[in-house]
Amino acid sequence: MTRSNEKNLVVGLAGFGTVGGGLVRLLQENADLVRSRCGRGITLKKVLVRNTAKARAAELPAGTELVTDPAALTDDPEIDVLVELIGGIDHARALIDRALDQGKHIVTANKALLAEEGLDLFRKAARKKRILRYEASVAGAIPIVEALKESLTGNRIHSIMGILNGTSNYILSEMTSNGMEFDVALQQAQRLGYAETDPTLDIDGHDAAHKLVLLIRLAFGVHYPYTALSIRGIRGLSGMDIRMARELGYRVKLIAQAREASGSTQDQVCLEAGVFPALVHHKYLLARVGGVYNAVRVEANAAGSLFFHGRGAGDLPTAGAVLGDLLAVAREERPNNTGYAYSDLPKACIVPREEWHACYYVRVMVEDAPGVLRDLSGCMAAEGISMAQVIQKSDEGQGAPLVLMTHETSAQAMRDALQRAMDAGLLKEPAVYFRVLGGQQGM
Repeated sequence: MTRSNEKNLVVGLAGFGTVGGGLVRLLQENADLVRSRCGRGITLKKVLVRNTAKARAAELPAGTELVTDPAALTDDPEIDVLVELIGGIDHARALIDRALDQGKHIVTANKALLAEEGLDLFRKAARKKRILRYEASVAGAIPIVEALKESLTGNRIHSIMGILNGTSNYILSEMTSNGMEFDVALQQAQRLGYAETDPTLDIDGHDAAHKLVLLIRLAFGVHYPYTALSIRGIRGLSGMDIRMARELGYRVKLIAQAREASGSTQDQVCLEAGVFPALVHHKYLLARVGGVYNAVRVEANAAGSLFFHGRGAGDLPTAGAVLGDLLAVAREERPNNTGYAYSDLPKACIVPREEWHACYYVRVMVEDAPGVLRDLSGCMAAEGISMAQVIQKSDEGQGAPLVLMTHETSAQAMRDALQRAMDAGLLKEPAVYFRVLGGQQGM
């Protein structure tokens, strides 16, 4: 491509919702900044929508056309870049495929598409020598994609851990700060527009899991299939466990984490990766991330611990990330879509969830009777689990809550010990248990 400071970058935008409207606004408000940053302007030529008569929050620039036919974007030879903000998988995939076939660069915020079918798209973009950028697909305004793809490439990443879903974090924050139960906090999040009418993707952990797949590719240079991730959300989490965690000096957070397993080598890095609720020590910065904010903690061999924090969603925060990607294309940078010299990433070496090691918070409901703690301790000891702390509360009508904090053990041992206790008739209902992160560290 020949660099020209006189020719504007011409953009076709697919999707004119919250983020699309924010992008249209920023393109106009920051037009002078865009030209000073990259030496050329950005022209929005066409916007793909379902209904051209629908009222829009943002006003289109003069000369921008609303269209309903995807081919009007993909097949227009004047359009240099397709910005895909329609979401979903099938239609978005077809749109991007066609745009790449027509020689266009791609900017997208579609984490689900890139997590589940991204390998093929990266391969195609590499074959076509096209740029595919996706900063807005993970953590909104936080520039974590660029940090892993560019700034931290001189580091070996040991672990990446974060709060990647603002809806779940808002619900947990309200349960922690205001004593709400899960259903009440969810309804409030929906009234405020933080949660969808169908909140499944958020509260069951799938949104965070999609984002984690993208971060694993960038941090470790491997493909970790979305279907192989261990995913557990926060649906139905009890306020009792939130309160117990606070008494112990922890906060419950929905964590997305990938880390090198013991025994990893330079040639083969094996990963423990998943999304799960966890107790995070209050001295961790992650424990203090409230509301709809996101955060990512990176542990690297040269840089040490790094912490990224900011707005994880919203019109302008996400649109600003999209605009940053457009500026990179406008500078006519060489394609660097995966952060590695190759687009066909090897499959990750996956540590089975049963072999993960962690400390655990366990809450069981038991009879308030002599010998119960002794028998429960015997079930733990039979699986090699050592208890660090025990707290027993008075009977609440359905049994006495008993909270155990364990030393490090495997997930399999923990499940087996709790099954022993259930089989022995010690538990009045299935146990609740979460991993525990952090001790005295400040990150």
